Amino acid sequence: MAFRTLDNADVQSKRVLVRVDLNVPVADGQVSDVTRIERILPTIQELHKKGAKTILLAHFGRPKGEAVAEFSLKVVVSALHKALGLKVAFAEDCIGEKAAAAVSAMQDGDVLLLENTRFHKGEEKNDPEFAKALAANGDIYVNDAFSAAHRAHASTEGLAHLLPGFAGRAMQGELEALEKGLGAPVRPVVAIVGGAKVSTKLDLLSNLIEKVDALVIGGGMANTFLAALGHDVGKSLCEHDLADTARAIMAKAETTKCAIILPVDAVVAWHFAADAPHQTYGVDAIPSDGMMLDVGAQSVERIASVIDDASTLIWNGPLGAFELHPFDASTVAIARHVAERTRLGKLVSVGGGGDTVAALNHAKVADDFTYISTAGGAFLEWMEGKPLPGVDALKA
Repeated sequence: MAFRTLDNADVQSKRVLVRVDLNVPVADGQVSDVTRIERILPTIQELHKKGAKTILLAHFGRPKGEAVAEFSLKVVVSALHKALGLKVAFAEDCIGEKAAAAVSAMQDGDVLLLENTRFHKGEEKNDPEFAKALAANGDIYVNDAFSAAHRAHASTEGLAHLLPGFAGRAMQGELEALEKGLGAPVRPVVAIVGGAKVSTKLDLLSNLIEKVDALVIGGGMANTFLAALGHDVGKSLCEHDLADTARAIMAKAETTKCAIILPVDAVVAWHFAADAPHQTYGVDAIPSDGMMLDVGAQSVERIASVIDDASTLIWNGPLGAFELHPFDASTVAIARHVAERTRLGKLVSVGGGGDTVAALNHAKVADDFTYISTAGGAFLEWMEGKPLPGVDALKA
């Protein structure tokens, strides 16, 4: 994947429009999690040191094309200032006179945050006129928001056709990690896909069985596959109406020589609650009144052995109900095994998706993975093999 980076950009004294992800959680008027801010610091700091006029573009919430006070980006200015150690100016609009005045007042090295791009209907419509109004305040465009790259919006895709476009350092890091994961991976490649429902990940499964050597299926999704193979899954979460779909996926996997790894045992409880009474059964002996809430120890051992044979791993979705103790056991055990293999230099590990990030943080191993994507929808669409407009626009 060839794309333009800041290595190729002359930014001295230039007005650089940087699309960032500042869609951060806020509580009591304060940013409560600065993870996304921390991700964009390298790009902003580099532009500052090189004497650029750094102008930040971002969306916040879903104001539906109207200026709504509760979705003003002004709330993130103090958190940005604190993280950067630099003064951050703010303009009350992202286009028009207010934006132009704030930009014209900038000196080399200054940082300016423009108001929520989604206060204008033209943003999500990728309206050419709105994109031109944004471009009027810049000489160069940098996209550092992979999490919004699956949207063909004015600030994520339209601008890249109006100004010289480059990937920021966070975007660059994400793309390079994803290339190692699926684009040009070192084989064998194993993918772990968990979560509640097969129906939400059909495109993902269809794409992965053409790309990976082994596919581990966990969570509620595994129950649907087990039921399709004739196992009684009791009262477990299961999409029985997708049995034919599950069988078709398994048949396709045979033709692509992708091994499907399903649980061989499961931890069963009789109600969905933390520390609920539970017992482990083989998948051919699940009680008719029980619920499978985690995979069992034999399954963990089998998954670990598949990982031991792999050079690259991609992970999306937990193996069990990890938010409830003790049904987090398999997810934690496998996460720690992946982390150990990665630390030893024997595995390239890429994880992503909201539940996955939460699970890896819960297991206290996120820092040990090769790369953790916080991008959510964009990460999932990349795994599904779908084009990402914000990335395609940056290709060299």
